[in-house]
Amino acid sequence: MRARLAILLVAALAVGSPILAQDAPSQTLAQITPEIDALFAKYQADAHIPGMVYGVVKDGKLAYVKSIGVQNLDDKSAVTADSRFRIASMTKAFTALAILKLRDDGKLGLDDLAEDHVPEMKDWAYPTTDSPRIRVRDLLHHVGGLVTDDPWGDRQQILPQDDFTKMIAAGVPFSRAPQSAFEYSNYGYALLGRIIANASGMVYTDYIQRTILTPLGMAGSGFDVTRTPKAVYARGYRWENERWSPEPEMIDGAFNAMGGMQVSANDYAKWVTFLLSAWPARDGPDTGPVKRATVREMVQGLNFVGVANRIGASGATACKQAAAYGMGWRVAQDCDLGLTLAHGGGYPGYGSHVMLMPDHGVGVFALSNRTYAGPSAPAWDTAVAMDKAGLLTRRAQPVTSVVADAFAAARAAYAAGHLGPLEGKLAMNFLMDRSAANWAAELARLRAEVWAIA
Repeated sequence: MRARLAILLVAALAVGSPILAQDAPSQTLAQITPEIDALFAKYQADAHIPGMVYGVVKDGKLAYVKSIGVQNLDDKSAVTADSRFRIASMTKAFTALAILKLRDDGKLGLDDLAEDHVPEMKDWAYPTTDSPRIRVRDLLHHVGGLVTDDPWGDRQQILPQDDFTKMIAAGVPFSRAPQSAFEYSNYGYALLGRIIANASGMVYTDYIQRTILTPLGMAGSGFDVTRTPKAVYARGYRWENERWSPEPEMIDGAFNAMGGMQVSANDYAKWVTFLLSAWPARDGPDTGPVKRATVREMVQGLNFVGVANRIGASGATACKQAAAYGMGWRVAQDCDLGLTLAHGGGYPGYGSHVMLMPDHGVGVFALSNRTYAGPSAPAWDTAVAMDKAGLLTRRAQPVTSVVADAFAAARAAYAAGHLGPLEGKLAMNFLMDRSAANWAAELARLRAEVWAIA
């Protein structure tokens, strides 16, 4: 109790400011970009990537972007911030937000049975007689009991919708009962795409385009790679037998909701900026295509929390992370970086990674054109480099008038040496647990040990 009161009173000293003051950055972003560039250059060389682009979003804008290598080995055209890459499973965040948008609009509920929106699921044989039937939220969190299907799911990208309907009706293998554990399922997110189409009455790609991409100004993003101008098309390659080979250019199909999107760095930065703008919770109008509170809801993980090393060079020595899968995001608490949202993207011809730090309003992402070469390590190492340079400053947290009033009263009580300024503000049990006289003695002891307020 004594320690708690000390913490409360020290915090009260900060009344008038939403957060405690922080030290000024020791370096600017421009000063550490050579270090960032070296991280990605090494990864490109080690992973045999023809070309890649990476960016840092900070203070509501694309603060740094750099492209290296070529987008096409035939004509040697250089990668630019407008080059378009497939982002594979980083598409899942768009799908998850679309589901939440439909929920906001009253088109579905997260606790709806998935089969109520996809009738072909109704005759599925579940693994046990006591298995719960799959809900929409189970698919979002990868807890539907479906079998992990990497990289099989990637090759289903081109599956026609009619064939997907037949596949659903035929049933699926389960690895466990739904809601019993996390297990990553591309098939599950393909089902979410079908749910979006059925609930909205629109083709999945049209719904994403209309509700997210167009409002955010992501004019160079979409799903139909066959329409991509050659001048900005990042061709996908695999590295095999010590040489590059072009991967098949897969058309848009029924599994697009799990990994079919194509973006440029300039476009993707708009998405990252929008997501980060949802933090912190605050007053004021919602100007985005989806409510801020709905974006923040995406990071709510279920109770299947694991302990993991941080990605990157510091992983072996950094604090362990508590991590879970939210809705289209791997969500982890990091003792240095705070709340982190991350997701990789692996696809025939492409590898990508994004990691966000909402507490600081910073995001790092990278796109590459080599099969499964997701630049996760340099992305996280960039975040750590920014932290060491003092560039991760916590966003101001708005304080409600009730909290500010309570802090002011606690500060006054500390200065006065008695509980008089807190009269009418204390819980009914406060003076039952310790008398006013004993509190006065405790305040005097704290003032002697800590400091007196002038």
